[in-house]
Amino acid sequence: MSAPHHHVDNSLAGVIEQSTHVKTARCYQCGKCSAGCPLATEMDYPPSMIVRMLQTGDKKLEEKVLRSKTIWLCLTCEMCISRCPMEVDIPKMMDFLREKSLREKKTHPYAKNIIDFHKSFLSSIKKTGRLYEIGLVVEYKMRSRKLLQDVLLAPKMFAKGKLKILPEMIKNRKQIERIFAKTIEKKEESK
Repeated sequence: MSAPHHHVDNSLAGVIEQSTHVKTARCYQCGKCSAGCPLATEMDYPPSMIVRMLQTGDKKLEEKVLRSKTIWLCLTCEMCISRCPMEVDIPKMMDFLREKSLREKKTHPYAKNIIDFHKSFLSSIKKTGRLYEIGLVVEYKMRSRKLLQDVLLAPKMFAKGKLKILPEMIKNRKQIERIFAKTIEKKEESK
């Protein structure tokens, strides 16, 4: 007797489900996620359409999802999941799609500044253990090459005490280093 054959779903929706336990098949397209999304009007495809594109299993549509602006605009504010009658965790799905898009070098050109900001933010946390705004701004400006953007805001923020010249360092920065190292290690294991 042979063992029962277990079907592995290699569609993008199947990979999402295997990796995150988010079941796009649960969505019945009520549209509440898109209706409540604060950025839906800015997206190339609203959240409900992204889910529908994934549900089809069509490789061309999956490619469009990975190259979309939508996955980078998602704020993961969770308005969609709070409105969803089927509790489809779109923010978790969007995180997965962003990582896959990055890994496969399929990011939308719009995402460049978002990615630069994200890297600068994490770098600031890694170095000081908390956010150092001036360090974040300087690193972001260097990565994005938008050196003069918002330059007139700095004096106003200094005057209001919103920017500190020196970073505030947490006491146990070694623990932060271990958290970053462990995260990188887990990421490498999941590849």
